[in-house]
Amino acid sequence: MKIPYGRQSIQQEDIDSVIEVLKSDFLTQGPAVEAFEKSLTALLGGTKTLAVNNGTTALHLAASALGVKPGDKVLVTSNSFVASANCIRYCGGDVDFVDINPQDFCLSFEHLEKRLAEKSAGYYKGIVAVDFAGYPINFEKLRQIADKHGLWIIEDACHAVGASFKDSKGVTHKSGNGEYADIAVFSFHPVKHVATGEGGAVATKSEELYKKMKLLRTHGITREPSEMTAHDGGWYYEMTELGFNYRISDVLCALGASQMKRMDRNISRRNEIAATYRKKLAGVPIGLPKDPEGGTHAYHLFVIQTDRRLELYEFLKSKNVFCQVHYIPIYRQPYYVKLYGSQSFANMETYYSKALSLPMYHGMSDVEQAYVIECINEFYGKK
Repeated sequence: MKIPYGRQSIQQEDIDSVIEVLKSDFLTQGPAVEAFEKSLTALLGGTKTLAVNNGTTALHLAASALGVKPGDKVLVTSNSFVASANCIRYCGGDVDFVDINPQDFCLSFEHLEKRLAEKSAGYYKGIVAVDFAGYPINFEKLRQIADKHGLWIIEDACHAVGASFKDSKGVTHKSGNGEYADIAVFSFHPVKHVATGEGGAVATKSEELYKKMKLLRTHGITREPSEMTAHDGGWYYEMTELGFNYRISDVLCALGASQMKRMDRNISRRNEIAATYRKKLAGVPIGLPKDPEGGTHAYHLFVIQTDRRLELYEFLKSKNVFCQVHYIPIYRQPYYVKLYGSQSFANMETYYSKALSLPMYHGMSDVEQAYVIECINEFYGKK
């Protein structure tokens, strides 16, 4: 058998939902998009959501709505996919990377505050923080830091749909619910908990930001009479902003809405898989990811730390177990080296040198996981 690091799970109800849309009058800009958005809004406790064509465009919409412009300096975690930083560059802004916390591999609040202390008030405009691997950052604490320095926050929750954390009052918050971040973004890539093929969403409690992103999502075009300078008839529209075509189709949203019905079950299964890895790999000389206190890890990824990464990677590959590395530090990418020069962050470098993502997907069978564990134990000589 071949076992990938991630894989979508498609069931008959998903197929039926997509077929229903294919037989309908709308393949795009129809009712399935709104239905998917409503399911996301319900998950987030009423926070306004907009579905878009992928997580990268969601990030770009967020940065655009927050007014990032050339010369603006934004702080971004060093451990993420490149899109978390690229969204700032799309707007002409500059990125300053921040080291990670070695316990959860997310943005380090300690290093963030050090970076802020080095600059005068107003030097930085905002923060992009990532719920890496599905680990829910405590955004209440991050909000306190941001407010002290007058910064906005984008929560990159692309790994963390369905994750949650508890604030200081004991209230549980779903990752991306917008209670503390100005805008949150999600991704529905096939290896995520909810798959649409390609797809994403933005979420915010701000009516102003919501309207701005809704306008930018569709070319900056409006048909609202109150927003136009004239009205020539039912066909009339006006482009009031330079926007984008970041719409998502009804076909993909039908799949997403169907998958949302199983999201809790999917996350529960991923946590079961994580618990089994912990139990069965006990005693093996590897570092295992931690669970959040009082919260729910979404386990988009299960990242171990090993001093023998390349050897283990190649050994597992020879056994048809395909792992991955998440992520190469963004600041190492040639584009960013050319832009800002060579950089190094101690915690990120240590993490990257040892990081290996084991297979983790909610459709993973007990037999498949047992085989992965057997191979790892074989590599380390554990009987």
